[in-house]
Amino acid sequence: MSEVSVRYIVDDVDAAVAFYTTHLGFTLARRPAPPFAVLTRGGLDLLLSAPVGPGGAAQVMPDGRRPEPGGWNRIQVPVDDLDAAVASLRAAGAVFRNDIVSGRGGRQILLDDPAGNPVELFEPAGE
Repeated sequence: MSEVSVRYIVDDVDAAVAFYTTHLGFTLARRPAPPFAVLTRGGLDLLLSAPVGPGGAAQVMPDGRRPEPGGWNRIQVPVDDLDAAVASLRAAGAVFRNDIVSGRGGRQILLDDPAGNPVELFEPAGE
């Protein structure tokens, strides 16, 4: 396990594993139980948890809120050719939150995983 990991709550762990491994270059590291998987890419461990079962990611908060997918915090996945990545993902039926935007550091777009968690695809500006 890497020093830092990110946990995403997902509705369907199988769909999320397929999405991240097929389209974003992650590798399945461990799948100890149906509602949980660990994927890796570079130095990142991405923990995928369904909001069910006895695990900590499924527990109701003291104020009654339940863990759920979505939100705006996200992981950033670098790509060499953003246009090609977007075209490939669109052809595979992926859902994007916006169009490509450009800034000082490069270009980016927000992609939803199958559970609605955002992933930023980022192409750094040429140096």
